[in-house]
Amino acid sequence: MVTKSLYQEVILDHNRKPRNYGKLDYASHHAVGHNPLCGDRLDITLQLENDQINNIAFEGESCAICKASASMMTAAVKGRSRLDAEILIHEFRELATGKLDIDHPHHLGRLTIFSGIRDLPTRVKCAILPWHTLQAALNSIDNASTENNDSAQAVSSKL
Repeated sequence: MVTKSLYQEVILDHNRKPRNYGKLDYASHHAVGHNPLCGDRLDITLQLENDQINNIAFEGESCAICKASASMMTAAVKGRSRLDAEILIHEFRELATGKLDIDHPHHLGRLTIFSGIRDLPTRVKCAILPWHTLQAALNSIDNASTENNDSAQAVSSKL
């Protein structure tokens, strides 16, 4: 089980020094994500070549949980295949909503630090927004929202 202090330390570190923060000049895919309930807004740009995420970046205005989730997400999917990224998207959503048993095999690694988010229902959408936005970008959808579950269903149906 992840300790609360470790969770807070990781969130604060990624909030203060987000990895892959910025915008790619030559992105092949892009999406804007928005959480209308709290105002989080993210732009995700990525370079997808031969079904591999060669580079990825994000920018925008968001809370610490959303920014940390985006930072860790970009680090986790960079260099991976599209299919690997889609699996991570699915597993992270399951983790955040309490549907993933972290004691069984999964691909999330350090992302399990977010396992406690399921106990904070108002913050789940903050953590999931970057993942919704990545999914939209991978599927060439311009916009994603935590209030629209259509893009989440697209990944679930592929797995």
